[in-house]
Amino acid sequence: MTRMHAVPATALGLALLLSACAEQGGAGAAPPTSAPAGVTLPDDPDVPVLQVEYTGGFVTPETIAGRLPLLSVHADGRVFSQGPVPAIYPGPAWPNVLVHQADPADVAELVRHALDAGVAGTADLGMPGIADAPSTRFTVTTAEGTTVREVYALQEGAGATAGLTDEQQAERAELAELFAELTDLPFTLDPQGGAASSYEPTAVAALVRPWTAPEADPVVDLPLEQPAVAWPGPALPGEPLNPLLHCALATGEQAQAVTAAARAATGLTPWTTADGARWAISFRPLLPHETGCSDLTGRG
Repeated sequence: MTRMHAVPATALGLALLLSACAEQGGAGAAPPTSAPAGVTLPDDPDVPVLQVEYTGGFVTPETIAGRLPLLSVHADGRVFSQGPVPAIYPGPAWPNVLVHQADPADVAELVRHALDAGVAGTADLGMPGIADAPSTRFTVTTAEGTTVREVYALQEGAGATAGLTDEQQAERAELAELFAELTDLPFTLDPQGGAASSYEPTAVAALVRPWTAPEADPVVDLPLEQPAVAWPGPALPGEPLNPLLHCALATGEQAQAVTAAARAATGLTPWTTADGARWAISFRPLLPHETGCSDLTGRG
C-alpha cells in the first residue's frame, strides 16, 4: 500500500507558480538569468534555500537524529522529499528519498512566496494546549542570509484556539496553508507520478545501537526474526551521538555498498561484524549540503 496524495486548493497557486520541470535527477538546471525583486539565491547549487522539517516531539533519540526534512529545495532547483513506503511490518530499512527538478527561476519565486507567507515574521505564535507535539521549522536561505520560523504543534493544533489570540490564530493559519503548499510541491511538480528519481547519496549515516531480539506480539503472529546481514560499511559502532546511539559514516564505495544492502533489509535486520557482534541500524542518507554525523546532532 502506498500513500496517496490529495491536492489541496492552495497547491493551485504553486501549480501556476512552478512551471513544468527540466530533466529529472542528475545535474541541476542552469542558474536563473533573473530573480524576483529582493531575492537572490546562493551561488552554491547544493545549498538548501527552502526547507520544511519537524523538530522535537515525543519520539526516540534515533528518530530525532535520523529525521529527514519533509521538503528540501536547493539552489539549483533540486527538490528532495520523502516518497511513499509499503505499509508492511517490519518496514524497509532504507528511506524512500525522491528528487524532482524545478526551474531555479521558479525556486527564487517560491522562496519569496514563503517569506511573504509568514516565514519572515517575528510575532509570537503562541502555544496550543497540546503536549509532546513536534514543532514545524521553516528555513529560508538567500544570498543575504538565513531566516528560520518555528511553530509548535502547527498541524496538531489546527483548530485549537484556547490560549491563542486572534492574531496568533491568523498567523498560524497562514503558516499551515504554506505548509500544505510546500509539502504538496512534489505532487505539483509531478502530478502524474513517475518523473522523480530515487536519491543516490554519496554519504550515508548509519545510526547504530546494540541489537536486541524483537518481542513477539501476543495478538499478531508475525515472523519478526530477520536473517542477519554482514555489515559492508565502516567500523561499528562509530562516534557517539548520545548515550544510546552511535553514528558511523559511509562514503564513496562504502556508501554504495551500504545503500545496496540497506535497500534489501528491513528495520529489524540484525547487522553482523567480524567479531560476532550484532547491531541494529537505521539509515540516514546525507543530503548534498551535509557532510557527516555532526549534521544530525542539531536537528532537535
